[in-house]
Amino acid sequence: MTVLEIENLGVSFGGLKAVDGVSFKADAGEVTSIIGPNGAGKTTLFNLVSGVYTASSGSVCIEGKDVTGEPPHLLARRGMARTFQNLQIFPQMTALDNVMTGCHLREKSNLFADLLGLPSSRQETAHSRELAHQALERVGLNDLAMRPASDLSYGQLKRLEIARALVTGCRILLLDEPAAGCNAVETREVDDIIHTIAKEGVCVVLIEHDMRMVMRISSHIVVLDQGTKIAEGRPEDIRDNPRVVEAYLGAHGAAEARAAHG
Repeated sequence: MTVLEIENLGVSFGGLKAVDGVSFKADAGEVTSIIGPNGAGKTTLFNLVSGVYTASSGSVCIEGKDVTGEPPHLLARRGMARTFQNLQIFPQMTALDNVMTGCHLREKSNLFADLLGLPSSRQETAHSRELAHQALERVGLNDLAMRPASDLSYGQLKRLEIARALVTGCRILLLDEPAAGCNAVETREVDDIIHTIAKEGVCVVLIEHDMRMVMRISSHIVVLDQGTKIAEGRPEDIRDNPRVVEAYLGAHGAAEARAAHG
């Protein structure tokens, strides 16, 4: 089932068309990957989809409803969550507390109840703590829940960000280079987590440069170059597409893609 539909989306900064007429669909239970060279417009596209930027043209639909131009907090209420290229972690807080910050949309107690420590507030906090533990368990970090985030390795922090997104109860998960800076072991751990999340029915949209990872877990791939879509299809179609090889993969990348997809 299509959950996210992008139609003719575009934005210009001055005279530069950073994203130009991009369209694609992403389904529940699948991983859709956005790939392309640096400067292709991938993160800008994510910023448009997640409401950080306002589109100059086109539309964003969630489950058939046009949400173009809605701000990030309203899109989050509709079930969209996102991670960023650069870590957005509170280093002095525990891993558990970092994840609990993602629970605020689910919490119903008000400021008055929180200030007075009313039973409703305590119950809400206990529920959020349980949800955070469950999210940490999903990414293999629950045994580190009470450790300061500053004690975690880089790969663990990447997983921590995914846990914080998951605790929102998202149906659409946008991941901007979740394995960037990770070693081979950490990349495979992130790979397995993303695959599992998609199998649980979440619509995952991924930006990633690691072609082995992309080819292993993607159901569908969209290729951007200079702000436009130059190819779209299944991994086996993309890896052998001459235009994609020329613009992005190159001979080495194409070989890696073939090796990963077998």
